[in-house]
Amino acid sequence: PDAPDARVLERADGRVELCDVAFSYSPDRELIRDLNLSVHPGERIAIVGPTGAGKTTLFRLIMGQETPDAGSFEVGETVKVAYVDQRHHDLIPDNTVYQVISQGTESFRMGGRDINARAYLSRFNFTGADQEKKIGVLSGGERNRLHLAMALKQEGNVLVLDEPANGLDIDSKKTLRRLMAGCIESEQTVIVSTHNISDLRELYDGLMLMHKGHLAVCLTADDISSRLSCVRSATAVPDALYSERSAGVVSSIVRAEGDETGDIDYALLYSAVMSGNTEIIKILSDND
Repeated sequence: PDAPDARVLERADGRVELCDVAFSYSPDRELIRDLNLSVHPGERIAIVGPTGAGKTTLFRLIMGQETPDAGSFEVGETVKVAYVDQRHHDLIPDNTVYQVISQGTESFRMGGRDINARAYLSRFNFTGADQEKKIGVLSGGERNRLHLAMALKQEGNVLVLDEPANGLDIDSKKTLRRLMAGCIESEQTVIVSTHNISDLRELYDGLMLMHKGHLAVCLTADDISSRLSCVRSATAVPDALYSERSAGVVSSIVRAEGDETGDIDYALLYSAVMSGNTEIIKILSDND
């Protein structure tokens, strides 16, 4: 049953907003706690965290598949969410890729015009015999591509992608980047979760690091690079806030100098935050 203080409200705009949200499956299994998130129309947000951080649960809350135990969850009345999840539970194993997209018709309406189903599938690297493959024999990467095709076909103005690059090969990741770039050009709101911070890094303008159901960092890419920078050297940097050595190279995070924008290695930053580096977290949390 829903908790008395759990609220799902409607906004008059296209925003998605969560305020002090908490969620658990049982009293001893809290998955989300004191979570605050505001996503405005046209924003591209990456939510990064390890398996079990609460990313999928957050998306299920956004989709209305779960109800918060506490806090408020507000969805703009103009919001239409298209969701790509990890589980692909709505794919029937005996159906073919073409059947899933065509739904028994050779073409469908999308963007105010008729789109040929086979031509549409080719945008997602499904060509020729691949379109006749049954769902049950698809690889993980192929299922991800198909689910993305299904989501974009819905023409939602908020695209929610749960680990979309999981299981994709290099060519498929290039396809995903191209499709994501198209979403940006059409000013769709995009919320992406990933455990690999390097995936699609050039396509988002906001970064949220999630750890144990809580957003440890919530900043735009410009905000982060105005505060921190990454340097690489053969030896340790004396004023480094955090360092890692690999293949004879020391990668370090330092404070950005003056008004210069820093070069950030997001994977290194993620490791620093997840290690509990209090100095870096304080720098990123400082609102002054």
